[in-house]
Amino acid sequence: MGYLLGIDVGTTRTAAAVIGSGTVEMVTLGDHSVDIPSVVYVAPDGSLLFGDAAERRALTEPDRVAREFKRRIGDPTPIPLGERSFAPEQLSALLAEHVVDVVARTEGGVPDRIAVTHPASWGSHKCDLFAAALAERGLTVTFLTEPQAAALHYATNERVEPGATVAVYDLGGGTFDAAVVRKEAAGGGFTLLGRPEGVEQLGGADFDQAVVDHVRDAVPAAFEGLDETDPNVLSAMARLRRDCREAKESLSSDTEVSIPVWLGEVRTTVRLHRSDFEERIRPRLEESVEALQRAIASAGLAASGPSVVLLVGGSSRVPLVAELVSSGLGRPVQVDADPKNTIAKGAVVALGPADRCPAPARAGSAPCPRAAAPRWPPTPARCRGRTPTRSPTGCRPAARPGSTGTAPPTSRVPARTRPPTGSPPCHRSATTRPPCTATAGTGATTTARPPSPPSRRPPAAPPPC
Repeated sequence: MGYLLGIDVGTTRTAAAVIGSGTVEMVTLGDHSVDIPSVVYVAPDGSLLFGDAAERRALTEPDRVAREFKRRIGDPTPIPLGERSFAPEQLSALLAEHVVDVVARTEGGVPDRIAVTHPASWGSHKCDLFAAALAERGLTVTFLTEPQAAALHYATNERVEPGATVAVYDLGGGTFDAAVVRKEAAGGGFTLLGRPEGVEQLGGADFDQAVVDHVRDAVPAAFEGLDETDPNVLSAMARLRRDCREAKESLSSDTEVSIPVWLGEVRTTVRLHRSDFEERIRPRLEESVEALQRAIASAGLAASGPSVVLLVGGSSRVPLVAELVSSGLGRPVQVDADPKNTIAKGAVVALGPADRCPAPARAGSAPCPRAAAPRWPPTPARCRGRTPTRSPTGCRPAARPGSTGTAPPTSRVPARTRPPTGSPPCHRSATTRPPCTATAGTGATTTARPPSPPSRRPPAAPPPC
C-alpha cells in the first residue's frame, strides 16, 4: 500500500511524517530522535552526510559543514564547503532528498506524493528558487505554508468550525512566522487571510546565542586567546553550545540552571536564572508579538479577533512567549500538544484523507469536512536508456552525485523523466501561479517531471465522521 509524506525542512531541525493507513505517524530520521539537525557535510570525495552524522563531523571539519542555510535562501552568494560551493536552496533540496531516501527505506518504497512546507513570509522568488532546486533532485512536491500546515494539524485534534479563523504564531529554530488562516467549508482546508508577517532572523538559535552571551559575560577570561583552528577548542565550543541549548530548554520547566564551562584553562560553572534569560530575549519576542498583531490586523480581524491563537514551533514552549502573546492580544492562547512536529504532521494531512472528526458531530450538523487530495492521473514515462523497473516512473533512479554505485529503486525518489510526445511541457509557464499562493490541501505543485502514477492498490478508506 502506498503512503504520503510531509516534510518540514526547518532552519535548525528537519522532520517528516507519513500517512499510510489513515493515521499520521512521525518517521525516525535521527540517531536518537524523530528529527535531525538541518546540517550538511561535504567530504573531500564529494559524498554527503546529513543530520547527526554531519553534526559530528562539524567538530573536526567545520569548513565542510553548513547549517542554518534555509535562512539564506534568496541570497545569491554561494556557501563554500571544502572544494565546492552550493546555493542555499540547493542544500535545502539535498536535505529534503535525504529525508525522502530515509523514509523510502523505512517504508519499503517511494511515497505516492510529497508535501514540503515553507515560511508564510516567503515571496514567489524564494519559493521558485526552492522549487527549482527540488526539481534538480528529481522531486515533485506540493507546497504549502507552515501556518496552513499548523492549522490543519490543530484541526485533527480540536474541532474547528467552517469559517473559524486561527492566528498562528510559529516560532521555530531560526525563523518566526505569523499568519491568520480561515477554515473553509468546502474541502476542510485553510486559506490564508491578509498578509503574513515574519522575522527571518529570530528563533531558537538566537536564544541559544543569548545563553552563550550570558556565559561570555560571566567568565570573559574563558574566551580570551582561544585558537579557533585548534580541534580541541572547536570541540570544547561545540560542547558549550550544546550545554547552553540544553540549559535554555530546561528553563521552560525550571527557574534556574547551571552551565558547565570547560574552555582553555577555565573549569567552572555559570548559573542562569529564568528571569535573566527572559530579560535577554524579551526585546526580540516583543518584535514577534508586534508582527502577529500586524498579521491579524491585515486579515481584518482587529475588532473581533481570531477564533483561536495557536502557538507552534519548538521555541514556543518558552514560558515568556505565551505570556507576551496573551497579554499583547488580550486573550488566552493554545499551545499545540506537539509543537516541534506540528508542521510535518500538518503537511502530510494536507495531502490526503485523515480523521478530521476528533469530536462527534452535533445532531443536525454537517459531516466533518476533509481535505481533498489532489488527483494525480497516470502519466506514461520514458526511461531514456535507463533500466526499466517496477518503480512508479518505471525507471531506475540515478545515483547521487559524488557517491558510488546506484541506490536500490525502493530507496530513492524516481529521477525526472521526459513527458511523452504531445504531453504539456514540464516547466511552469510564466502565467502559472507561484507555489506560495497555494491553499492547504490543494497546494501548487512543482512540475519538475510528470507526476508518478498512483499506487495500484486502492487506498484505505478514511474513517467515517
